[in-house]
Amino acid sequence: METTDASAAFASLGSPVRLSLYRHLMVCGPDGDNAGNLAKQLGLVPSTLSFHLKEMEEADLVISWRVGRSIRYAANMLTMRQLIGFLVEDCCQGSSHLCVDLWPFIADQGGELKVSDEKIFNVLFLCTGNSARSIMAECILNREGQGRFRAYSAGSDPKGEVHPYALDILRNQNYATAGLRSKSWDEFAVPDAPEMDFVFTVCDRAAEEICPVWPGQPMTAHWGVPDPAAVEGKEAEKRAAFAETMRFLNNRISIFVNLPMRSLDRLALQKRLDDIGTRPTEKT
Repeated sequence: METTDASAAFASLGSPVRLSLYRHLMVCGPDGDNAGNLAKQLGLVPSTLSFHLKEMEEADLVISWRVGRSIRYAANMLTMRQLIGFLVEDCCQGSSHLCVDLWPFIADQGGELKVSDEKIFNVLFLCTGNSARSIMAECILNREGQGRFRAYSAGSDPKGEVHPYALDILRNQNYATAGLRSKSWDEFAVPDAPEMDFVFTVCDRAAEEICPVWPGQPMTAHWGVPDPAAVEGKEAEKRAAFAETMRFLNNRISIFVNLPMRSLDRLALQKRLDDIGTRPTEKT
């Protein structure tokens, strides 16, 4: 993290109201909280809350996403980790025995997954049609990963086009959609394809199929999410299903990008990846 970025974040937290707001969002975890409850918990009128949330989003301290007619807010845990790392990266001039409690933030240890600060993780999301869930996951990670992750998506039996409701909700939430297309997972199994670090299936059918052999032996996990395109009913009900899918994927990807990669060995990391896939997806 650059000094100017850290300074902006700390300046934002210099307000007692924003500091209390941030601490409340940290308690809420990756699921976050809605604006109405935040205002009630902190005793703020909506206009005042909106002002403080905007200031914190501009400092990358808070992320937000729409669920139906409401917006949920959560602490950007990646920025939090970066701030802690910024404060302690030169702690005790490398004398780890003097600051052992901070060591997971500032150095690799024996047996850990070795990750340089410049490492960009390639992540492939898979579903059968590659028209909705995997496309949405690709967009979410490319934005929430903040340069640490590069996301792709593909399908075992691609439909050939992105679902229009998926495109609508992505555009409404200001995600980049240029270049999105429905494509076969075979594109990522050829020798000159990008080498993946992680491959996640987001539909049950894709998880049951025999996948290609991925170059690089990536870590894999199943993060099954109900298919919003399968929902029947009125248009509003169908679009609500896509909004729920965005929420499910946002929650899981938020946890993923905030995993302490430096302090987890491969077995521990695999367990964390599997645990993400077991998070409930029913409405809360």
